[in-house]
Amino acid sequence: MKPNILLLMVDQMRGDCLSVLDHPVVDTPNLDQLARNGVLFQQAYTATPSCVPARASVLTGMSQTGTGRVGYQDKVPWNYEHTLAGELTKAGYHTQAIGKMHVYPARNLLGFHNVVLHDGYLHYNRFKHQNLEIESYNYSGDDYLPWLKQQAGAQADLNDLGLDCNASTVARPWHLPESMHPTNWVVTQSIDFLRRRDPSKPFFLKMSFVRPHPPFDPPQAFFDMYKDLDLPDSPVGDWAETEDPGKQGYNPVTSKGIVPKNRLKRAQAAYYALITHIDYQIGRFLMAMEEHGVLNNTVILFCSDHGELLGDHHLFRKSLAYEGSAKVPFILSDPGNLLKLQKNQKVDRVVELRDIMPTLLDAAKVDIPDSVEGRSVLPLCREQQPEVEWREYIHGEHTLGESSHHYLTNGKEKYIWYSQTGEEQLFHLEQDPQELVNLSAKAECADRLHFWRERLIKELEGREEGFTDGKKLVVGRKTKACLAHISSEKKPSV
Repeated sequence: MKPNILLLMVDQMRGDCLSVLDHPVVDTPNLDQLARNGVLFQQAYTATPSCVPARASVLTGMSQTGTGRVGYQDKVPWNYEHTLAGELTKAGYHTQAIGKMHVYPARNLLGFHNVVLHDGYLHYNRFKHQNLEIESYNYSGDDYLPWLKQQAGAQADLNDLGLDCNASTVARPWHLPESMHPTNWVVTQSIDFLRRRDPSKPFFLKMSFVRPHPPFDPPQAFFDMYKDLDLPDSPVGDWAETEDPGKQGYNPVTSKGIVPKNRLKRAQAAYYALITHIDYQIGRFLMAMEEHGVLNNTVILFCSDHGELLGDHHLFRKSLAYEGSAKVPFILSDPGNLLKLQKNQKVDRVVELRDIMPTLLDAAKVDIPDSVEGRSVLPLCREQQPEVEWREYIHGEHTLGESSHHYLTNGKEKYIWYSQTGEEQLFHLEQDPQELVNLSAKAECADRLHFWRERLIKELEGREEGFTDGKKLVVGRKTKACLAHISSEKKPSV
């Protein structure tokens, strides 16, 4: 029988927050073990660093231009002919998603047989003054919240802690029993799937955690692991803003600014605690897989949709091209040695989220649709991987108002172009992994700046926004979160 497939996905986890990567404080024993039983990709990126476009690439194997999602926009229909779950369903898999999907409509199955949903706090289905009841979290948008109300009381809600869903600078511990935390709920539901799955079929399970995305609300035991530690200071580049005259850092949902030191340290501690909490719950699920006799015939892929800046360069949240936001964890694990990987190795080739669908289809020996633009990473996981022909770089982007940008990286260098201002940045990631020194104005780096700029011009040729005339980059062109081939589609009836 074909191998089972487990996609473990978290939300807003930085690529450096693994103890196997020698993070100075974060402890992730179960993820470390997944890496020991497989391959850890050290140069993994999300091309479009926010939830919706990143998840579109994961579930379709397409680039951001293929999915049409080059920024964040809710309520744009997901009408894709080929999806990861759909192809596995057609190949005879029992397919189940548990946790976050962040698709539209919220109950779009995307090829899964069944979805048990918790997308977290989404503004479009929470704002009572501007949505239909049928689209609201009360009616169809969530399975966790009705369960929580049954367990904790009818008045229980996602915002009881007073923490906003985008508050990356404030934190407090979870106030209810740990078993009621959304992280535990995803694992409890997933263990129940092991009980009720069709045993005559291989399964594909997507376990998708809302954390460590804010609110930063770890159970007390995990917060206690970090709250008194000497946490490392956030890196601040020579290009970063060092003054905050408008005190933007005092806004709990800020994207930049100088945050009060103690407030920031508590937020960092809580963020790291959420990661360790997820890790322990993954350990709980791995034990359940052993008890059900499926661990050694399951291929496991762990990833995040994007990172969290967490104060790097006095920046917060995501969407930007810097390492804290755009670099993600990416582990392919094979406990039963089904794929004959060269285990316990680290790969430095640059990979991205669109590579997940072809990788898992390849592992399942299922045909990869022509619509898929990513590539299976399996050839990079075997002994002869230095001989494998692979992409030279990736192109990422995100619409973000005045901060809209494009970036290119090969994992060794990174070039960023801000399309509304024309600002350029160039970083040598091998020598400067924290992006402390912007090389774009240095005479000795002019050739490398020109090299990357020319590559971006080629990438952007033919784009509907008019970012280039084929010879130079054009500053100030109007941006939009969704390209014409999906934004013009009619919304499905509900």
